Amino acid sequence: MINPQAAAHFRRLGTLTIFAVYFVILVGGIVRASGSGMGCPDWPTCFGQWVPPTDESQLPANYHQIYAERGYENTQFNPIKTWTEYANRLVGVTIGFLILLTAWSSRIYLKTDKTIFYLAASVFLLVGFQGWLGSTVVASNLKPLMITLHMLLALFIVALLIYTIARSQREAIAQIDVRALPNRFKTVLIAAMILTLLQVAMGTQVREAVDFIAHNHAYIERQYWHDDFPLIFYIHRSFSSIILFTNLWLTWKIVRYVDKKSLLRTIGLSLAALIVTAIIAGISLDRLGMPPVAQPIHLLMANLIFGVQFFLYSCLNYASARR
Repeated sequence: MINPQAAAHFRRLGTLTIFAVYFVILVGGIVRASGSGMGCPDWPTCFGQWVPPTDESQLPANYHQIYAERGYENTQFNPIKTWTEYANRLVGVTIGFLILLTAWSSRIYLKTDKTIFYLAASVFLLVGFQGWLGSTVVASNLKPLMITLHMLLALFIVALLIYTIARSQREAIAQIDVRALPNRFKTVLIAAMILTLLQVAMGTQVREAVDFIAHNHAYIERQYWHDDFPLIFYIHRSFSSIILFTNLWLTWKIVRYVDKKSLLRTIGLSLAALIVTAIIAGISLDRLGMPPVAQPIHLLMANLIFGVQFFLYSCLNYASARR
């Protein structure tokens, strides 16, 4: 028998960790949108220091040459970019500690549901791999493919965390009444998740193109970036209408057929709000000259949308099991 207080502590800690991972995704988006990825050209130190400098005078006079010899040409110290990247690393370390605590607290399930413990432990190992991948991203001088892999792994880590938390409270979720939902609801939800992953995949290609365009424009003159957008950008933009209507259908069915006090209703309304926010952020990128604030918001919304869809799918599976 699981101690209810220990189980509640695990769920709270796991939920906090999920939100923390989304926060680090947001911070990572800010780093990328601001061009701060190479604010610290070495890892795990930053300009050879555990606490980065605040002024160029604190660096060796020949630091340009030092980093050029390491393969990082045109390294130029910028305190804002350096501390933006450093903050990203600090948040990442904090996530590591939270994941460790989550894995440790999951040991209470070893006698009742070992899968929960193994999932939490796997997440901890994946976060360690994610940290190594982060160092590889820096070592690769921010190659777009490495950045994309880094982001997709974060998405997978969140999905595992969400499933772990949902599994830990499956008995409560099973009490949700979903009998009134259409039989095709789950099929449409699966299709919506696939569509979201396709949209994210196209989004990563757009981001790689934007990174290239941004570099060519020295991260300024954002109003002119639009002129160089590739075809995939327009496909990505048009595909958002399919994403919108598919998810609005899901939300409408939940609002219509599920009790007002049900967790599913909150999830459905949240999904609709995230979709609309993501589209508004995307429109601002297209029509308002690529405002820096819109890029990380658009990225965060994409990750949150899939996370909410996946949580809804997990809840639906446990609720349907006791129809």
